Amino acid sequence: MNERDYRSATQLAKTAVKKIIPAVNEELHYWHTRAEKIPNPNLRKQALQSIEAKAFHARGGGIYAMLAKDKWREAITFIVAYQTISDYLDNLCDRSDSLDPIDFRSLHQSMLSIFNLSNETINYYHHRQDQDDGGYLDELVRVCQKQLRQLPDYGLIQEQLLELAMKYIDLQVDKHVLPEDRVERLIKSFENNSLSDRTIAWYEYSAATGSTLAIFCLISYAYQKDRLSATIISDIYHGYFPYIQGLHILLDYLIDQEEDRLENDLNFCFYYPSHEEMEQRIVYFIDQSKKSVRHLPDDHFHRYIYEGLLALYLADPKVHTIKDGQRLKRRLLKAGGYRARFFHWGIRFLNRHIKTTDQIF
Repeated sequence: MNERDYRSATQLAKTAVKKIIPAVNEELHYWHTRAEKIPNPNLRKQALQSIEAKAFHARGGGIYAMLAKDKWREAITFIVAYQTISDYLDNLCDRSDSLDPIDFRSLHQSMLSIFNLSNETINYYHHRQDQDDGGYLDELVRVCQKQLRQLPDYGLIQEQLLELAMKYIDLQVDKHVLPEDRVERLIKSFENNSLSDRTIAWYEYSAATGSTLAIFCLISYAYQKDRLSATIISDIYHGYFPYIQGLHILLDYLIDQEEDRLENDLNFCFYYPSHEEMEQRIVYFIDQSKKSVRHLPDDHFHRYIYEGLLALYLADPKVHTIKDGQRLKRRLLKAGGYRARFFHWGIRFLNRHIKTTDQIF
């Protein structure tokens, strides 16, 4: 794979359909087959459901493998395994009866084990009744570690990866505890941040910590020796966090508002003082994403990322459940630019293609 594969929006879409999605589906098929062998019925159920319901997370993340060039298959192996862990643990926390932060942090220790390259044997399920996953989570961790050990410049990005993972873990712990404790814990995490943008609210910061995009971006670049420098690493980190990652998760919460309202689930969009301010702030995140990618290598690729996020989420039928959803969609797509509209128009074709030619289960 080379830069021509993502130089234009049309070529990127073609590469995604012909190369990335089939390769991601192969990896997902393996993990789905592996999950079917989990002895514990509840762990097996959550592992299977997390893959079946959230396969689009891995497909979207797989786009970053293009940045790894001739190592794109290796990058996909990491991205799919890591995203599978993320979705599986999210399911376990969502479906937990204990609401125990110690349990949630123990489960997510698996992510720190990945980036620490730890060989220590850890029972990540120590604080819950369901125990025997047949080595499923440990195998996911080992697969991720194997890919990281192949990176020529892993040491250059390890600190940033650990920081991003720890922010993500804190979010997963704080948002799954007792409902009456969640906001206080999230605000406390926010108060310890070092962001230079003081306009960002605690719920926007929390949203930004919930994305895995910067991790996939840094690792994909690291597959190519001499592609990274301290400046580039800093630009990627601060460009993606908080802006592109924040946009990613705010869009996710935006379309889930009605569903979360009915289920009485936490949704960061609920904390905006008004619908109008929510709209203005999402536009702000779009504008800041545009500015942040100007300093990145392959800046056109990173533009396609936030434009693609807008296209993907705003093409979801759940947009129609949002207050004044059609007008909001038009404004956000306009803020995203003409390529966002192009991706939006093409997303239905892409979805049809996945459904008809890429059956993975």
